[in-house]
Amino acid sequence: MAASLQEISVNHIDGSPGSLGEFAGKVVLVVNVASKCGLTPQYEGLEKLYEAYRGRGLVVAGFPANEFAGQEPGSNAEIAAFCETSFGVTFPMFEKIVVKGEGQHPLYKALTAAVTEAVGAPDNAPKTGEVSWNFEKFLVNRQGAVVGRFSPVVKPDDPRLVAAIEAQLDG
Repeated sequence: MAASLQEISVNHIDGSPGSLGEFAGKVVLVVNVASKCGLTPQYEGLEKLYEAYRGRGLVVAGFPANEFAGQEPGSNAEIAAFCETSFGVTFPMFEKIVVKGEGQHPLYKALTAAVTEAVGAPDNAPKTGEVSWNFEKFLVNRQGAVVGRFSPVVKPDDPRLVAAIEAQLDG
């Protein structure tokens, strides 16, 4: 599982090819993002997390997705511009992908299979392993294994998420 997660091809938001393997040896927080969601202000918190911990080896990786109420309708160029101008995002952003349902990207197949329940999910949240909404977060350790999953309602400064990140950075 660890090697395969890092080998899955993904494109950067500018269209250039890449993979999570670029971040081998780092702790990666993978987040499906959207520009027109009530949770969109989490971009600010994600950027603060990235700025606070990138020197210790944290990478935040944003993956725009439009599976939830059409809340990410823009093109990759529009999304990139929005993130930069609205929230000053400097963490790596990737092309829009499908995170749930038909056409689900292999990265999200691997992430959701690795950890099926999210910390902070409401009791009535589905336990199927599917991503429940925009801004769900997956924590990947330095070896490329998924070690945590956090509900969209768990904000970037939530002590549970921060503690999990710090534990991986220190581990």
